[in-house]
Amino acid sequence: MPDISIQNPPLELIDVAKVIEQELDAQLGQLQLPEHLADATSYAVVNGGKRVRPALTLLCCEAVGGSKKEALAAAIAVEFIHCFSLVHDDLPAIDDDDLRRGKPTLHIHAGEAMALLAGDLLLPLAFSQLTSANYPPQQQVRLTELLAIATRDMVVGQVYDTLGGLPEELEKQASIEEIHRNKTGALIRCACQMGAICGGASSEAYEAIDTFGEATGLMFQIVDDLIDLHGSEDHVGKATGKDAHAGKATYPGTIGVEKSKRVVQELHDKAESALSGLGATAETLCSFNVWLAHRTR
Repeated sequence: MPDISIQNPPLELIDVAKVIEQELDAQLGQLQLPEHLADATSYAVVNGGKRVRPALTLLCCEAVGGSKKEALAAAIAVEFIHCFSLVHDDLPAIDDDDLRRGKPTLHIHAGEAMALLAGDLLLPLAFSQLTSANYPPQQQVRLTELLAIATRDMVVGQVYDTLGGLPEELEKQASIEEIHRNKTGALIRCACQMGAICGGASSEAYEAIDTFGEATGLMFQIVDDLIDLHGSEDHVGKATGKDAHAGKATYPGTIGVEKSKRVVQELHDKAESALSGLGATAETLCSFNVWLAHRTR
């Protein structure tokens, strides 16, 4: 893996994130919630995150010939699930984090009970995005199924990461890959799959996006492991060095830093190769893939 650092995503991706941020705010603004719950939910969601997963949904839709608008509801659903997972992961019972995206975590800001309940709320809000959108019935069912499966797998991965329970016969590297593919990779892969479905992908295009999503999902978490090892709290916007302190399994801790970097490069190349048959419509997605491999936060 080349020794380079790309701190900021390409400009077109910043524009995509702005669209997502505005839509998240608009969707939450339509809800009739108690004021303190509304404030807590907004704090958890509309807070300047990278918006990687919903951006992937929009860009994968575009890569198969669709328009970003067709995938916007699916993208928001994916981000609600992601935000729900962050709120709950930050709680004292799990990761006990004080900082998220450069701000106090929700349980620090609003208390543990409100954080738990706001996280709970985001789960049904995600699925209501899909049921209230104008997707054809068959497409709606498939999108809902994919998001439900990915959410289940994400929870399984978090259990493996926090409480253990992996099959005993797995070797160390296979074990860490199983954790990462579930905890982080499942939702990223799902975000890509949902974008392809919204864009009306052919079976060949869907397969390409699925391969891209699977490789990118694992790559993303390995890069996160490296950032946690080497990044500063001020730059990353959350506590770093916690994985090693907590004794959590990571790629660098399992196979070493240099080999982890090589795996990142291999996964980047696999993802890029998968997109090669999609042509010019996948150019922005390819650009995003480069940033994901070399990001520093």
